[in-house]
Amino acid sequence: MKKNDTPNSMQEDDKPPQELSLADLAKALDNQGIVDLTRAFVNDLRGGITHATPEHFPWMNDIGKTKWSGILCLGMGGSAAGGDFISALSSFQGTVPILIQRDYVLPSWWNSDWLVISTSHSGNTEEALEATETALKLDATTVVISTGGILSGLPEIYPKCFLLPSVGGQPPRTAFGHIFSRQLGLLRNIGVLPQPREGADDAMFDRLQLAVEGFDIVNDPEGDVAQLALCMLERPIALIGPTELQPALNRFKNQLNENSARFARIGVIPEMNHNESVAWGGVGSDQDASSSDHVLMLLTWQGMHRQVSKRMDWMIAHATTDFAWKIAGEGNTLLESMLHLCILMDWISIALAFLHGKDPAAIGPITALKAHLESVQ
Repeated sequence: MKKNDTPNSMQEDDKPPQELSLADLAKALDNQGIVDLTRAFVNDLRGGITHATPEHFPWMNDIGKTKWSGILCLGMGGSAAGGDFISALSSFQGTVPILIQRDYVLPSWWNSDWLVISTSHSGNTEEALEATETALKLDATTVVISTGGILSGLPEIYPKCFLLPSVGGQPPRTAFGHIFSRQLGLLRNIGVLPQPREGADDAMFDRLQLAVEGFDIVNDPEGDVAQLALCMLERPIALIGPTELQPALNRFKNQLNENSARFARIGVIPEMNHNESVAWGGVGSDQDASSSDHVLMLLTWQGMHRQVSKRMDWMIAHATTDFAWKIAGEGNTLLESMLHLCILMDWISIALAFLHGKDPAAIGPITALKAHLESVQ
């Protein structure tokens, strides 16, 4: 909810330069079906959870018998995002630490007592490939999650490497449901994360599907999501939340970067209260230009520490911007709250892309960089 009003309270200059509706813009700009892929998010989650079981992959039973010191997740970009989420879940209710490595190399402290999960949607991400092969040569037990490529062929070479295949045919950031659900299913079945009570997943997925439909910007082009995107159209974006929601904050930033071609910065409470809060207070006036024109979005959930809730309430009351909202991730668990926020944030980033006249699937700079790296090898 907005600090002083609802998202519908905007000035005339907040309107986009064109008069087309979001539904019209989607028809004109959505060349790779990002809207339909976003609508399929919950079905992707259901499918992955069902797929990633010992019944389909008996090697999970042997991995589950080993007492691991921890789990190291290798990956980049959208393929690495799931590792952030399972790491947060493990910090909240897991049995071992889960750390993420986004690089060509392994941490110096790593040894084969740590299970490796290597994720690359394409199977050809060069950072993940190099780090995975290094780990396998050092006797790592490794689970590969991929749709194909070189990575998916490594289990044919290394006896301690196992493939958990994912679903292809779409950009990695839209495949988060496929990837994360397989990671989640794997960790539940090897005893690192707890199994839910019977029927809990189905009930959660039903609620999340209602969120997918309720936030759909094409079916509801004048709704709250569209109004939020309009407020963000020409303003700097700041995303703030508690430590356990940092994966959702980071994924929101990445979706804004790729889908909308927009910058966004992240602050995590309570840490940001010990530094960034000063910048929000401004210098020399109550409405310093460095913060007064920002859109400030504070992501919350019902399980936050009581002191973190108080800190958020204070900040939204004292921030110099008039465009500040607390946005709650709905659900009784951290898992459901994070997934609910993912759905909302995906729709916001797609709406912003359309309002800026951008195809949300277009990633020209990333493609150009990959081509450059291939040309100079």
